[in-house]
Amino acid sequence: MNDLDKYINKRMITDPEFAEGFDSGYTKFKLGYMLAKTREESGISQQELAQKLNLSELIINQIENDLQDISMSILEKYAQILGKELVIQLK
Repeated sequence: MNDLDKYINKRMITDPEFAEGFDSGYTKFKLGYMLAKTREESGISQQELAQKLNLSELIINQIENDLQDISMSILEKYAQILGKELVIQLK
């Protein structure tokens, strides 16, 4: 277990408010990170993506930095523009 995992485990035990919102917050963070990384690997700037999605660059930045929720329709278009297939799993 690395230091980050140890810290998270300790906070979850000692801070009920942190534990309550951790899973959903972490999932949103991972999604934003994956979208940004895929966009960068595709060689598309936030500005180009924003134009193709008919959104502002600020909205793209907020989506990729976990500051704004994203609708399924935008998520599907996002994946399509990046040449990817959207796959959603429930575990």
